[in-house]
Amino acid sequence: MSDALTLPAETRERAGKGASRALRREGRVPAVIYGGKEEPTLIHVEEKELVKQLGTGHFMNSIVEIELGGKKVKTLPKDVSLHPVNDRPEHVDFFRMVKGGKIEVQVPVVFTNEEASPGLKKGGVLNVVRHELELICENDKIPGEIEIDVTGKEVGDSIHISEVTLPAGSESAITDRDFTIATLVAPSALKKSEGAEGEDEGDTDAQDVPATEQGADEDAEQEQEDKSED
Repeated sequence: MSDALTLPAETRERAGKGASRALRREGRVPAVIYGGKEEPTLIHVEEKELVKQLGTGHFMNSIVEIELGGKKVKTLPKDVSLHPVNDRPEHVDFFRMVKGGKIEVQVPVVFTNEEASPGLKKGGVLNVVRHELELICENDKIPGEIEIDVTGKEVGDSIHISEVTLPAGSESAITDRDFTIATLVAPSALKKSEGAEGEDEGDTDAQDVPATEQGADEDAEQEQEDKSED
């Protein structure tokens, strides 16, 4: 996971649309902390600070320590509701992290040893199907990224989740299929070249006749039909 972020917050006593609108007018964003076998805690945070942290690009993959009443509550953002027109944050859900607990997270993948892939050396392209993996991880063992080694991969090879060694404390959230993470494909120039060759090997009779000649033949046939009708 990315480095932990800190977000000051205050408790709120009332829920509901009216109370939430009043908070937003004051530059605050209503939020909730849930999970950990505890009752949900209603809070609100400063909109400017929240927007700043959202702008880092890794807010949803970061541990966020909520400063509340002199204490810090370790959480993981689970959902941010945005206004449909201006994209201002309207509500945030935080999942409370407790020792020994597990949580489902999205962890980015990175590919290593690309120089050791014969397929990539030949000009092949790594087509990434999944940029993130859905994992179930222990709270204190959430990886920042998953490394996938492409050593020895040739054009046409695929990388499936069964080939990936996940770190201790992590397991795939998808267990009903051996899904594809990436494939090694031929470059587009090579594909076009192969496609052109395939067309050349097909029926060339029509291609060998100029369009003007084809049009003339059709006109002659139509004229002959008109004469026969007369």
